[in-house]
Amino acid sequence: MEFRLDRIENKIEFFEAYDLKTLERNIEAQIDNNKALLLDVYQIDHNVVFDPNRGKMLYSAVVHFKAK
Repeated sequence: MEFRLDRIENKIEFFEAYDLKTLERNIEAQIDNNKALLLDVYQIDHNVVFDPNRGKMLYSAVVHFKAK
């Protein structure tokens, strides 16, 4: 049995929330988690759309993490 550890070079994560504070909190928490994997934020893309089912704005973000 072989035990092998590979380093993660790139990681892309998606986030959604109905308010900006929650979205920011979720992203910040994941940034802290990914620091343990030696990953830094490389790029963030965001978008907002109206959700007619909930009658609210839906905020989303894509965060690209890269190895240090």
